Amino acid sequence: MGQIRLFSLAILGVVVLLSHYSHAADDDSEEVTVEVEEAADYISPQPNGPHYLAENFDDPQAFKKKWVLSEAKKEGIDEDIAKYDGVWEVEAPVRDGLNGDLGLVLKSKAKHAAVSAKLKKPFHFHDKPFVVQYEVLLQEGQECGGSYLKLLSADASTDDLRNFHDKTPYSIMFGPDKCGNDHKLHFIFRHKNPKNGTFEEKHCSKPKERLEEPFKDKQPHLYTLIIRPDNTFLISVDHKIVKEGSLLEDFTPAVNPPAEIDDPNDKKPSDWDETEKIPDPDARKPVDWDESAPAQIPDPTASKPEGWLDNESDMVPDPNAEKPDDWDVDMDGDWEAPLIPNPACEKAAGCGKWTPPMINNPEYKGKWRAPLVPNPNYQGRWKPRRILNPDYFEDKHPFRMTSIVAVGFELWSMSNMILFDNLLITDDPSVAAAYAADSFDLKRRKIDQSAKTVWTRVMKSMNYKPGWWALYFLYILVPISAYVWYLCRQVKEESLVTRVINYSNDNPWLYAVYIVAVGLPVVLIGVFCCGSSETEEMKKAARAKKSDMDLPDDAQEDMAENPDDLQDDQQQLGDDDDDEEEEEDDGDGDESETGTAATSSETSRASKSQLDLQENEPVSSLLVQAAGDAPRSPRKRRPRKD
Repeated sequence: MGQIRLFSLAILGVVVLLSHYSHAADDDSEEVTVEVEEAADYISPQPNGPHYLAENFDDPQAFKKKWVLSEAKKEGIDEDIAKYDGVWEVEAPVRDGLNGDLGLVLKSKAKHAAVSAKLKKPFHFHDKPFVVQYEVLLQEGQECGGSYLKLLSADASTDDLRNFHDKTPYSIMFGPDKCGNDHKLHFIFRHKNPKNGTFEEKHCSKPKERLEEPFKDKQPHLYTLIIRPDNTFLISVDHKIVKEGSLLEDFTPAVNPPAEIDDPNDKKPSDWDETEKIPDPDARKPVDWDESAPAQIPDPTASKPEGWLDNESDMVPDPNAEKPDDWDVDMDGDWEAPLIPNPACEKAAGCGKWTPPMINNPEYKGKWRAPLVPNPNYQGRWKPRRILNPDYFEDKHPFRMTSIVAVGFELWSMSNMILFDNLLITDDPSVAAAYAADSFDLKRRKIDQSAKTVWTRVMKSMNYKPGWWALYFLYILVPISAYVWYLCRQVKEESLVTRVINYSNDNPWLYAVYIVAVGLPVVLIGVFCCGSSETEEMKKAARAKKSDMDLPDDAQEDMAENPDDLQDDQQQLGDDDDDEEEEEDDGDGDESETGTAATSSETSRASKSQLDLQENEPVSSLLVQAAGDAPRSPRKRRPRKD
């Protein structure tokens, strides 16, 4: 219990410190407020080019008219779980969403759910590439289940989408799937056998890229599949290619069967000898070969250590043990005290009957075996003869799949709150890229900016209020000191370092305490030191901005990325200028001329700064607000004393 309390105290110290940083960041955010209007900039994305379906799910009423819930039942399972009763809702994401951006959310778990919609027009696999793209946000992570979609084939069973179920024919299935430690990104297409008209699923080989992160980071991810008329394909996640190849080479089973196969009627002859080597029939065991010699023998050079207690046993009954009151001799037998290590053996060389240690027997040879020689009757590995494959065909254009008329989600998942958004089917990859720029890219920019803003505020609170480091070390060092004192009380004969190491080996969880207590302060101190230099660079940039100096490209980028720091530095420098100008009031010159000159100089200086920023790299509106886009008003001067 004492160890647990010490560990809990250390964790409490970290929590208190982080809580302080959070409040400090909130206080600091009240001083510098930067309005970010990226949420107001969101407009429901619309494809700028040819497309067969574009669904942003931002209009719940339009969704109800366009998408059809399945009323079918799965075959071959119990009636209670056969129906598709999963709940679908159109709603905003739980966190980090854009204003007005909605998505299709699977609200239920451990239930079958299916919903589908018709395309604007069928997609025919002729001479244009096929592109499908959509977003998946696993808001609660994923335990076991899929978030893939199916592109339904032109068939009589797809005329009424209310009958959409797991057996409904599809041309392509694409999207992520996970169960346990098996992470998948499905790309399956159904290939029609040109010889007999049957369909067979072709599964794409796994990408080499790791796919675990999208299933647990609870952030939106963009999945894109492009299939070209030359039978090549490309799969990307968040604009990063994770798999590309050919429909003819990267699928199992292969599109085209082999031209030759093993003859199923050919049998191996009974006298066929496949043994490559045999024991030498002419070899004889040597006369002096002793197979009975043991592998190990007692060491003849060993001697019993001094102080060995032959009459003492290693374990003795516990003298302090007492028979339980409810012990029943008839049912439990005679009671015997539990055994404990013999205290008399602790300082002795050993107890009990002494036996010399065992060593390898130099005379040991083991069982004799004849050496192996090549088999004169060896005929090699038997293989059946090859014959022409009666089912052989060659399809050089597997791209020409069955036309697609609808798209649907037919899922079962142990996790709920799966959000789908911005589904697009087109024949132009550039249209898909532009569509993602107006939707997915905006979301990720907001998430990245939010994370950066929180980190910046925490670092500023660390730089402006370094006194709280003492509190942090207090909460860390006190538990460590108490823990070392506890070890000193437990063991008295060993050195302090040995005690710590031995006790830590017996309790491996203590290494986690060491990492938190030692590693975290080192990392934070390093970040703290680096953060101060970054602030100094921002001050230099602010001075250059104020005095109309030329800014290097990297300084302008820092100003654009850190407008909050720039505004603070400018305010501080502005206060310094007030003092300087008050001192200059005692100089020569007319009051009205000085005021006019100051106003004109400041106006031209501010205007020139804005022109310089516009002529150089593009700067966001955030930078313009932080730096100021209007000339500073003239300040009233005190009367000069003669």
